[in-house]
Amino acid sequence: MSHKYIPISKIMQKPATELEAHNATWWLDELGRLRFPYLDGVTELHLATKAMGEGDHSSTEKTSLDSSRVNERILLRKIDLRVVPVLCVLYVLAFLDRVNIGNAALFGLKEDLKLGGSEYNNALVIFFIPYAICDIPANALMKRFKPHVWLSVCMFLFGLITICQGLTQSYGGLLTTRFLLGIFESAMFPGCIYLLAMWYRRLEAQKRCSFFFGSNNIAGAFGGLLASAIGKMDGIRGYRGWRWVFILEGVLTCVISFVLFFTISDFPEEASWLTPTEKEFVKARLREDVGYSQHEKKLTLRLVWDTVKDVKVILGGFMYFGLIISAYGYAYFAPTIIKEFGHSNIQSQLLSVPQWVSSLVVLLLVAWLSDRLQHRFLFTILPILVAVIGFIVLISTDHPTKVKYGALFLSTAGTFSAMPVVLCWFSTNIAGHRRRSIAIAWQVGFGNIGGIVAAYAFLAEDAPRYFKGYGLCIAFMCFSGLSSCAYLIACIRENHRRDKLEDSSEKGGNEFLDEQCSRLGDLSLRYRYML
Repeated sequence: MSHKYIPISKIMQKPATELEAHNATWWLDELGRLRFPYLDGVTELHLATKAMGEGDHSSTEKTSLDSSRVNERILLRKIDLRVVPVLCVLYVLAFLDRVNIGNAALFGLKEDLKLGGSEYNNALVIFFIPYAICDIPANALMKRFKPHVWLSVCMFLFGLITICQGLTQSYGGLLTTRFLLGIFESAMFPGCIYLLAMWYRRLEAQKRCSFFFGSNNIAGAFGGLLASAIGKMDGIRGYRGWRWVFILEGVLTCVISFVLFFTISDFPEEASWLTPTEKEFVKARLREDVGYSQHEKKLTLRLVWDTVKDVKVILGGFMYFGLIISAYGYAYFAPTIIKEFGHSNIQSQLLSVPQWVSSLVVLLLVAWLSDRLQHRFLFTILPILVAVIGFIVLISTDHPTKVKYGALFLSTAGTFSAMPVVLCWFSTNIAGHRRRSIAIAWQVGFGNIGGIVAAYAFLAEDAPRYFKGYGLCIAFMCFSGLSSCAYLIACIRENHRRDKLEDSSEKGGNEFLDEQCSRLGDLSLRYRYML
C-alpha cells in the first residue's frame, strides 16, 4: 500500500460524506500522525505530524462545559488558592538560594575564599551550564513522577546544596556547589510555568503567571532584608556572615520542602483535591481553549526536535534571552552597584529592596491590563522601552547618584514587567502537555544562557560607571524587543494562513475533522495564536 502526504486543505475540500465513510478506522501512529484509509493508500494529515491525540478515538469522549453542575467562578478561585500560592513560596526560596551569592559577596565571601580576577564571575557562570542543559529533561521527569514529588524533592536537594555552599572552604568547592545547584534548580522555574500553563486558559493566565513571577521580586526584596540581618551574625560560632547567609537560607528551604510535598498540586488530570465533576469541567474548559492535553502520551526525541525547530519556539527563547541579562545583572550586582554610590554594606543591601517592591507593583498592573485587554505584544514592548530608558540614564549619568538610583527603578520595573508577559504569551500559545513542556523548557533553558553574559557584565574593573554592563543591557533589551516583534509577525502570518485554508476547506464541508483537529493543539487548522 502506498503512503503519501496530502495537505490538510485538500483533504478538507473533499465532501464530508466521503471522509465519514472511513471514520471507523482512523488512528494515531507512534509519531502522532493522524492516519486513515483514503483513495489508493494511507493518507497522513500534514498538520498532524508533530502532535498526538490524548488516546484512542473510541476510548476518549469529548466532555462539554456544563455550568449548571459547576460554578466556574468558585472553581477558579479554588484553583487559584490551591495552585498559585504554593508555587510562589517554592520559587521565592529557589530564587533566593540562586542569587544570595550576590548578598554573600558583601560579607566576606571573596576575601575568605581568596577569589581574585574573574573567579567570582566564574562561580556565577557555572550555575547556568547545567541549568540550561537540564531544563527539558527536568520537565519530562516532572510529568513522569508528578509535580508534587518532583518539585519538592528537587527543592530539598538544592536547599541541601545551599547549606554546603556555606560550608565550602575553597574556590573549587564553591564551583562544585554552584554546578550542583544549577542541576537541581533547573526543575523549578520551567516546571512551575509548565504546571501553571496546564491549569489556566490563555485569556486568564497572565495575572496568575505574573503573580507567580512576582516571587522573583519578593525574593529579591526579602533577600536584601534577610541578608542585612544575617550579616550581623558575623563571627558567631566562628562563621563569617556570608556563611550564615547560605546556611540559614538553605535550612529554611529544606524545611519548607517537606511541607510542599503535601501541598503542591499535580496536573488537572491527577489532582486529588478536585471532585470528579470538577476535574472533568476543568479538562473541558481547557480543551475548549487549546484542544486535548495529550497527558497520557510520552515524550520522544523526535517530538523534541520537531518542537524546538519551530521558528516560533526559537523566537520564544530569543525573547527571554535578552531579558535575562538585565534581570540577572540586577539580581547579582545590585548591592555592589549601589555600594558604588558611597553607601555601606548594610545600607547597600537595604537600598536594593525598594526597586524590587516597585517593580512588583508595576508587573501586577501590567498583567491585569494585559488580561483585561486580551493582548500581550504591547505589554511586552512598552516595559522593554521603559527599561531601555532607565539603562540609558545609568550609562549617560556620571556623578548625580540620586538620578542614577532613580534610574534603577525604571530599569527594574521595565525588565521584570516584560518577563512574565513573554513567558505567559509564549507558553500558553503552545498547546498540549508534550509540546508545552518541551517549548517552556527550551525558552527558560536557552534564555538562561543569558545569565552567562550577565555574570561578566559588571566586572570590578568597570566600577563605578559600569559602561560595558549597562551597554550590554541596552543592546539585549533591544534584541528581546526585536525578537518579540518577529514572534508577533510569525503568529499573525500563521493565523492568516490558517484563515485562508479554513475558508477554502469550508466549501466542501469539514464536520468529520472537528474532533481530529481538536487533538492537534496549536498545530490545528482551527487554532489561532494569541497576539
